[in-house]
Amino acid sequence: MPTTADSHSSLSSSPTTSKSSSSSSYFVYPVAYAVSGLLRRLSSDPEHSKGTSSGSQSLSQSVDSMDGVYTPPRRHASPFQPPPLTPLTLGGYKFNTSQSAKLLTRALAEEIRLLVPPRLQLVDEWNLMYSLEQNGVSLATLYKKCDEYRGKRGGFVLVVRDATGGVFGAYLSDAPHPTSHFYGTGECFLWRAHTLPSIPTLSSLPLPPSADTTNAQRMTTLAHPKDSDTLSPPLSEQGSRSGTSTPERIRFKAFPYSGVNDYMIFCEQGYLSVGGGDGHYGLWLDDNLEKGVSSSCPTFGNEPLSDEGTKFEVLGVELWYIGA
Repeated sequence: MPTTADSHSSLSSSPTTSKSSSSSSYFVYPVAYAVSGLLRRLSSDPEHSKGTSSGSQSLSQSVDSMDGVYTPPRRHASPFQPPPLTPLTLGGYKFNTSQSAKLLTRALAEEIRLLVPPRLQLVDEWNLMYSLEQNGVSLATLYKKCDEYRGKRGGFVLVVRDATGGVFGAYLSDAPHPTSHFYGTGECFLWRAHTLPSIPTLSSLPLPPSADTTNAQRMTTLAHPKDSDTLSPPLSEQGSRSGTSTPERIRFKAFPYSGVNDYMIFCEQGYLSVGGGDGHYGLWLDDNLEKGVSSSCPTFGNEPLSDEGTKFEVLGVELWYIGA
């Protein structure tokens, strides 16, 4: 039977033994875990190491490809095309307005239509707000006509004719009105147009000498009789009657907003101007709509719109509204 001293010594030694064993296991376990991990890595399959090396190789190739030239994927045009626009209708001319007094033709309006904002391209009717021929020579009248359209989400097409017959103008995002600051958005642009001469018809001319005339019938040229009642109508009238006349050919050039400055529209009681910078106006008209100025300006990077030069004489002015 153990004595009290023996039991006391055994009790005192047991915590020391457990403490030493726990401390030894604390250091032994990480070492054993590390050794077992090394053994597993050394005894792993060679295929696994091969896959690891191939993965690192592909990663290095992808990194190297970042320094190369990017080749975008080939894209194909969408088979879905927007429907064609409805032909334009120009309204506002008086019934007694002569054709020569009309500045804007439907062919020219279709060219301008392609450059206006898409929301306004769907509008198929343009309304004449002001015409020098119908409303008189006054810039104040033009401003007054525009008052009812201020604030609307529409567009305005300014058309000018000079003394040489040239037609040019501007598209305005806001209604012209006198104010002390510039206004308008980057949708504004300047434009000019030239009507090209029609191509003469060659159907009435005889065959050239190099043509094969073996089976050709005899052709005799006869002089027209002097009686005016028997004169045949001109070829242009014959074409218009049949509906196959040559359409009007137009050379159209536009000058969009360049982003250099925001001098789109500036109007006062004494003048109207579109574009500016460096002391130049893209288009400038006086209060009597008699004199005008057009120079190259930074706002649109345009060329002078008139063939007369920087200064020109105004023979006609029209302002059209696009919108509901």
